[in-house]
Amino acid sequence: MRRAQGAALILVLWLIALLAMLVGAFALTARMESWQGQVARDGSVVREHARAGLEYALVRVVDSQAQTRWLPDGRAYSWSFAGSRVVVRLIDEGGKVDINQADANLLAALLRVRGVEADRAASLAAAILDWRDADNLSQPQGGAEDPDYAAAGLGYGAKDAPFESIDELQQVLGMDADLYARIAPYLTIYSGRNLPDSTYAPGPVLQAMGLDAERLLAQRELPQEQGSALVGSGSGTYSIDSHATLRDGKEATLRAVIRAAGGPLPGSAYAVLRWEEGAPPP
Repeated sequence: MRRAQGAALILVLWLIALLAMLVGAFALTARMESWQGQVARDGSVVREHARAGLEYALVRVVDSQAQTRWLPDGRAYSWSFAGSRVVVRLIDEGGKVDINQADANLLAALLRVRGVEADRAASLAAAILDWRDADNLSQPQGGAEDPDYAAAGLGYGAKDAPFESIDELQQVLGMDADLYARIAPYLTIYSGRNLPDSTYAPGPVLQAMGLDAERLLAQRELPQEQGSALVGSGSGTYSIDSHATLRDGKEATLRAVIRAAGGPLPGSAYAVLRWEEGAPPP
C-alpha cells in the first residue's frame, strides 16, 4: 500500500513539474510575442513619423509666407512631431545634373569634382552619352558602344535610349559601385534641363558648373529675411530625405523623389517617382 502511495506521489510531483514547465514556456512565449509586437509597433510608428515629415515638407515648401517657407536647396529643417524629432532635407531636382540632358563637359566636370582623374572622367562621360544616344557611333572622347561592351565580356551593349532610372547608370561601361555611390546623389532624370538651376544645386554640382560653391552655399545659410526668402519653391519635383527619431532612440529614414503637381489619382497631392525606406540617415 505504501509503495503504491509513494508511486502516486512521485507521479503527481512529475505532473506538477511538467505543468510548471508548460506554464513557464507559455509565459516566456507570451513575453517574447509582446516584445516583438512592441518592436513592430515602434517601427511602424517611427516610419509613419518619417512619412509625416515628407508630407509636412510638401506643405511648407509652398508656404505663402516667405519667412516660414522651406527652401529646396539641401538645408536641414528640424521639426517635432508627436514626440519624435524629424529632420528633413529637400533638394529641387532642377538643381541636379540630368543624365539624359547634360553634355559631356558637365558630366566630366562632376566626375572630376567627385575624385575621378581627368582621362577617366572624359571617357566615362562619353560612355554615358553613348548609352543614351540612338546611334552606334562612339563619342570623340572615346565612349562605349556595343563592341566595347562585348570586349569587356558583358552580355549587353549600349542601350541607345534615355536612362529610365539613376540606378541604370551602374550598367554603363567603366562605372563601378564606389563611383556610382559618390555621384548618384547629384544626378536626376526628372529635370529636363541641360544645366542645373544654381539656386538649388548642391555644392559639387555648383563646382562642376564652375561657380563659387563656397560663397553660394554660405548665402543659403543666411536667415531667410536677409534675402533668400525671395526664392520661390522651385520646379515642383523634389528629392526629400526625412529622418525620424523617437524618444527611445528608434530611427527611420524615408527617401523619395516627389512631383508635387498632383498624383495620378483624383485628389492625390503628389506623384511618387522614387521611394526608399530604411536608408542611412540624411
